[in-house]
Amino acid sequence: TIQRCLFRIFRLAAPGSNLAHLIVDLPFLWQRSSESLHHFTVDISTARRHIPASFFRSPRGATLANSPQARKRAKQSEKRRAHNASQRSMVRTYIKRVHGAVEANDSEAAGTALSQAVPIIDKMVSKGIMHKNQAARQKSRLNKRVKSLSA
Repeated sequence: TIQRCLFRIFRLAAPGSNLAHLIVDLPFLWQRSSESLHHFTVDISTARRHIPASFFRSPRGATLANSPQARKRAKQSEKRRAHNASQRSMVRTYIKRVHGAVEANDSEAAGTALSQAVPIIDKMVSKGIMHKNQAARQKSRLNKRVKSLSA
């Protein structure tokens, strides 16, 4: 793919090297209007800054597991990671709802949002997604902000 090809190029010609420009010939990229081959000039000194960090990481699901049990564990841990990420995102959404109500100076909505957020935060502690001290800190700060509205 293009990403793999570019990755190899950037690994060969790292920033700070004597190669100011690099001509890259990619035979699998064709213009739609004509059948001529594209030639790209890549400025190595700035190229890495414009490529997202995710480009340089290995793709999800690509494991080095060799045995069947290691492959299964890798598969299970990837599934668990995705589920935990979803749960963390949900908690952050509930916390943002409280912050949004506080920013809008709506004490009734903030109280309702807080009463919805607290059980969710507690549930994440029991599931091991959030540490109990972090949860206590979050609840305390949210409660403090909501109480400052009614005072």
